[in-house]
Amino acid sequence: MRTILVTGAAGFIGFHLSRTLLARGDRVVGLDNLNDYYSVQLKQDRLSQLLEQPGFEFHRLNLADQAGMTQLFTQRRPEIVVHLAAQAGVRYSLTNPHAYVDSNLVGFVNILEGCRHHQVQHLVYASSSSVYGANTQMPFSVHQNVDHPVSLYAATKKANELMAHTYSHLFRLPTTGLRFFTVYGPWGRPDMALFLFTKAILAGQVIDVYNHGQMKRDFTYIDDIVEGIVRVADRLPEPNPHWSGADPDPGTSAAPYKVYNIGNHQPVELLYFIETLEKSLGMKAKKNFLPMQAGDVPATYADVDDLMRDVGFRPATPIEEGITRFVAWYRSYHGH
Repeated sequence: MRTILVTGAAGFIGFHLSRTLLARGDRVVGLDNLNDYYSVQLKQDRLSQLLEQPGFEFHRLNLADQAGMTQLFTQRRPEIVVHLAAQAGVRYSLTNPHAYVDSNLVGFVNILEGCRHHQVQHLVYASSSSVYGANTQMPFSVHQNVDHPVSLYAATKKANELMAHTYSHLFRLPTTGLRFFTVYGPWGRPDMALFLFTKAILAGQVIDVYNHGQMKRDFTYIDDIVEGIVRVADRLPEPNPHWSGADPDPGTSAAPYKVYNIGNHQPVELLYFIETLEKSLGMKAKKNFLPMQAGDVPATYADVDDLMRDVGFRPATPIEEGITRFVAWYRSYHGH
């Protein structure tokens, strides 16, 4: 029985991951600050399910609380850390930049220091497809340079990868970054398109469709994300013996450091996504077509060859199936 610290345990991905780890017999130490970026009630409802499980304990704590974080690592001594807590959202970062610095930069240093000083065997952390920023070469590969973020949120996620690499290099801390591509599914985030669209359509309200529906997203179902995290967490990153400073590969290192994409590698146009949702709900959406928002990118598309090669897994849940499952959950949770 291993002790795994899951930060953001009351969040969308953290909740699903914690359930999976508990089901296979791991001890899970959950951390979350239960902030009000979105419905605290939804977070508490997820948390109440976890608290019913043997082997789960919860700590309400801010990542930026250095003393609290040190105490947690000292007392609980996790063998693996899966760091999913962060200030999420591209659009929110345009108006609330300081929230991202406190959580995603200061908080991440506290995680790295905790891992370094308490013999953590492996740090797995959430990065994001948003790090690809202004890149247009598709599909996005971890071996591409990603130095042109187009939102502060993306910049903080890129910074996390750089900070992790430093600790892998200096202290031989094994770290693996996971670039998630538009995660969706039951218990999902209310600020994400699927949740917003479903709520609006059921209420007969208009939905905002950015970039006139021409956006493409690599929508990735939650169960696929969790499967990817679990497989990666169980495998320590190895230094790449062929890595060369003369021709540096951004996706690997001479240190025990790795970055993977976890995406469905089948981009879906936003209009088809909405059409699939309409079928599932049995209702038509009223659409308000708008130009693209600042900080957004027109398309995302994951190259998952490295993930497949190293852990034998690639996400494959079709959008039609994933949306059907989400709608079933949404109706039962909200009583529609």
